[in-house]
Amino acid sequence: MKIGRPLVRGHLVRRYKRFLADVVTDDGRELTVHCPNSGSMLGLATPGAAVIISDSGNPSRKLLYTLERVRAGRTWVGVNTMIPNHLAREAVLKGRIPAVNGYANVRSEVVLEKGTRLDLHLSGSAPGSGPRPDCWLEVKSATLRVGAAIRFPDAVTERGRKHLDALRGVVARGERGVLLFVVNRGDGDFVAPADSIDPAYGDALRRAAAAGVEIIAHRARMRGERTWLAESVPVRLR
Repeated sequence: MKIGRPLVRGHLVRRYKRFLADVVTDDGRELTVHCPNSGSMLGLATPGAAVIISDSGNPSRKLLYTLERVRAGRTWVGVNTMIPNHLAREAVLKGRIPAVNGYANVRSEVVLEKGTRLDLHLSGSAPGSGPRPDCWLEVKSATLRVGAAIRFPDAVTERGRKHLDALRGVVARGERGVLLFVVNRGDGDFVAPADSIDPAYGDALRRAAAAGVEIIAHRARMRGERTWLAESVPVRLR
């Protein structure tokens, strides 16, 4: 997918109040931008880090610019948590996620039950594919690197545990539950739970896997305005 908005380079001054960041652009402008990331951005909110922001082109917006990527070492990291869901849908429709190929219908942001919404619902069989159970897919953006591991979450997430419980529920009734980690950076060898940050999430992830929830990961690749879901990444539950 293309971000579809002009990109501007700069450096991070600070990230604060969760959804705000101050940036100095390479041409010297001092901007307050929207930070579309509710996590801690651990390891990514370092003052002075190179960043890429997008220009909405909408003068009626309170904050004209959005923080899209942060440079960490030698790699760019996607921090806009709105992007992974779009990447996942695009990849499913183009057959780039083998684990969920062969479905005829793909819907986004579908209500599973009152108070619970999951990112994608796949149903029906594509031509040439045999019958298959409905599939519910939840997407998580993973950005925290610890050594060779990309760990999730970077902050305690009760919502994340709720999604795992929901996926266990659909498996119990005979449908498929899939959790997709989108690795939003070019480094790291595998995905694993961040037990030191949220041990309850790690326990819930292992319970979900034991119950039949499929845990998969794919890496997001970035080049200019383009971002796409590429190769699979191994998942380790410890």
